[in-house]
Amino acid sequence: MPGFTHRNLREDIPDASVGSAVEGTVEARLGRSALDSEQLGVSLFHYAPGFRIPFGHYHREQEEAYVVIGGSGRMKLDDEIVELRRWDVVRVAPDVVRALEAGDQGLELIAVGGPRPKEGDGESEPNWWPAD
Repeated sequence: MPGFTHRNLREDIPDASVGSAVEGTVEARLGRSALDSEQLGVSLFHYAPGFRIPFGHYHREQEEAYVVIGGSGRMKLDDEIVELRRWDVVRVAPDVVRALEAGDQGLELIAVGGPRPKEGDGESEPNWWPAD
């Protein structure tokens, strides 16, 4: 096996949201497996205008960074909400609960995750956003 993997995030990695409850409002191209990576994950997400992920999530071990490549939105990080715009990058420690909300033009981002156990380490936090 070569020491590298070359893939196109949009063309070579299938949309994991197909057939799910969020199909049509979220595009999720999860790159860790497609890249044969042991140490990091690189994924592409696109959220439809105004879409809000209703739950938060955190990790036991994995640190993540999110790079906004299109649109705008907000991110709830524990008790703080930050505004996001193109080319913002947000690093998130494993234990910080996070969730995203797309702005009026939608939100497109690349998420990069560090090492994690093979079985995953993500945990969900229901009803994460405060009532508007």
